[in-house]
Amino acid sequence: MINDKKVLYSGMQATGNLTLGNYLGALKNWLDLKDEYECFWGVMDLHSLTVRQEPAEFRKKARNLLILYIAAGLDPKENCIYFQSHVSAHAELSWLLSCFTYMGELNRMTQFKEKSAKHSDNINAGLFTYPVLMAADILLYQADYVPVGKDQKQHLEITRDIAERFNSIYGDVFTIPEPYIGKGGAKIMSLQDPLKKMSKSDENVNGSIYLMDDADTVVRKCKRAVTDSDGEIRYAEEKPGISNLLEIYSSCSNISIADAEKEFAGKGYGDFKLAVAEAVNAVLAPMQKEYERLQKEKDFIDGIIKENDEKAAYIANKTLRKARKKLGLTEKPR
Repeated sequence: MINDKKVLYSGMQATGNLTLGNYLGALKNWLDLKDEYECFWGVMDLHSLTVRQEPAEFRKKARNLLILYIAAGLDPKENCIYFQSHVSAHAELSWLLSCFTYMGELNRMTQFKEKSAKHSDNINAGLFTYPVLMAADILLYQADYVPVGKDQKQHLEITRDIAERFNSIYGDVFTIPEPYIGKGGAKIMSLQDPLKKMSKSDENVNGSIYLMDDADTVVRKCKRAVTDSDGEIRYAEEKPGISNLLEIYSSCSNISIADAEKEFAGKGYGDFKLAVAEAVNAVLAPMQKEYERLQKEKDFIDGIIKENDEKAAYIANKTLRKARKKLGLTEKPR
């Protein structure tokens, strides 16, 4: 707990281009949490290294992600928005926690199996121990809550197991994090394959709307979205394409899906797809404008990075010192 507020922690990897799914499913909902929680939002650049990165491009993408957090509405004065790699406590605590993590636990992680299959030419130890670094991320800030999707639930469970194991030996060093169950973000699916999630790594660029897509590109992608042939605009399991577009329209327009269905009752798919595109562009345009403005404010962004990195490091190092002391590591002379 910080400043009498519970702590909430999350972040995104500094790879790829964020999609509308990333915004509606996570980032948009982060905006509502700052008043109730002490929030830490990481640019998770260390996690990104499990896949080979082109250095100059990677550095640029990481900075752009932080700028996008701010452009989307996260106030860096009210939220701690920082670079994971700038706080060395992440890497150090990850090693300490790896000594309390069992091989069998890591072997059971489904994401490791999935990513190993996808990147069979680069099955590295970092990919295997990824959940330990994630545990360090969360536990360093004594997080009470972590917003998790279905694909991250297993990682939070192993974080809890590691923390409980450590605490059972050394006392209450770490807060045991709980999953954050809020109103939930919209689950946005691919426009080209509405049975799979919209992804920034999708090889088909027409399947994803990226936050930096211009208005014409958004219209074109929405027009090409896969639907069905019955012509009725309603939310139903057997209509995944139309249901996905209704989800997008509802989330961007801040109305219920039921109201969206009423609005488009009797109208054709062409009109509906155009309306979806207009609703998306209404959300993206101000964000893109602010993003472009912030890109020109180098000194301001550098100042934000320095200030937030220092805040994150202060909190993280308090936890790290406590863990080091419990483990009997020699303290540094002051």
